[in-house]
Amino acid sequence: MYEYELYRSTSAELIRRADAEREIGRARRVRRAARRSGRQDPEGKVRQGDRGRFAPAA
Repeated sequence: MYEYELYRSTSAELIRRADAEREIGRARRVRRAARRSGRQDPEGKVRQGDRGRFAPAA
């Protein structure tokens, strides 16, 4: 009976770890999607290379 209880405990722990890793993956995908959706903004961030394109104002 001891082996069976040990098996169940180990199995439950592995299931908990897998669930935690899945949640981390979901959170990463959500953050990545949020960053990517902001790129469609017409008034988004200025790229570093575009700053020196025009002369400074007088």
